[in-house]
Amino acid sequence: METKKRPLVILTGPTAVGKTRLSIGLAKSLEGEIISADSMQVYRHMDIGSAKIRPWEMEGVPHHLVDVLEPFEEFHVVRFQQMAKAAMEEIWGRGRIPILVGGTGFYIQAVLYDIDFTEEEGDPKLREGLEQIAREQGAEALHRRLIEVDPVSAEQIHANNVKRVIRALEFFALTGEPISAHNASQRQKESPYLFAYFVLNDDRKLLYQRIDQRVEEMLSEGLVEEVQRLRDMGCTRDMGSMQGLGYKEILDYLEGRCTLEESVYVLKRDTRHFAKRQLTWFKRERDVLWLDKREYGREEEQILSAMGKLLRERGICKEFQERLL
Repeated sequence: METKKRPLVILTGPTAVGKTRLSIGLAKSLEGEIISADSMQVYRHMDIGSAKIRPWEMEGVPHHLVDVLEPFEEFHVVRFQQMAKAAMEEIWGRGRIPILVGGTGFYIQAVLYDIDFTEEEGDPKLREGLEQIAREQGAEALHRRLIEVDPVSAEQIHANNVKRVIRALEFFALTGEPISAHNASQRQKESPYLFAYFVLNDDRKLLYQRIDQRVEEMLSEGLVEEVQRLRDMGCTRDMGSMQGLGYKEILDYLEGRCTLEESVYVLKRDTRHFAKRQLTWFKRERDVLWLDKREYGREEEQILSAMGKLLRERGICKEFQERLL
């Protein structure tokens, strides 16, 4: 007998598009709880640079995977998948609906299709050799190697994300298969959930303006001071947490590698590039429901109404029709 699939709602989109605010309205409408699909908001002490939702902004909606790890701890897709699935079980156990919110597409994919990572056994010696190349020749040299063997992954992974570049090179060396091809085959699996995968989008020019504005707001809120506090705690640039946008650029300034003006320029530029890569990722995903804010006059209630209609059409949350009309 076929097991009834449990519901899962996903809300994603490029950085600065407005996911956080919309997710609160969605969660209230669905009587849902939010699971953060963000690689940085999981860390404590990293509030400004991660654009972390503030407690008062949550408006009483439970949030999971926010402020649960120290910056010294490892956080990767496998750990995210484990933590997200555990949170989902808790939420379903309370008779509520999990809403996965964030812009890290690979993390979302890992949960949605229950991607199996167990076969990816590493090779410590190989990894050490790749790490040595990064140290001696630089991250760009390592990234060029990835371009040669797996251009699809190279396009999706920034050169500064050394750990993911190494993981992709290691996978190719051990299996002879690009990790992008492996991930694509895993993505063809049927999702074990009854899901709706929303991607929020807006005019590209306006999105870039909001990114620049957000960076300026982060600076006025104390981004430089936040990164300095992390340095004082012992956080270094080789830690995964310090590879996030907003942290590595300010570190360059604090370590005397560039001026503050130069670091801000790079941060704005790289964040715009990141948003573009996010959109490229989501366009490659299947079963995506695009929500262009321009089509709804950028009115939250209109967007929520459209989401409610799509959720009803997919047979999700029928018992909440009243709140979604």
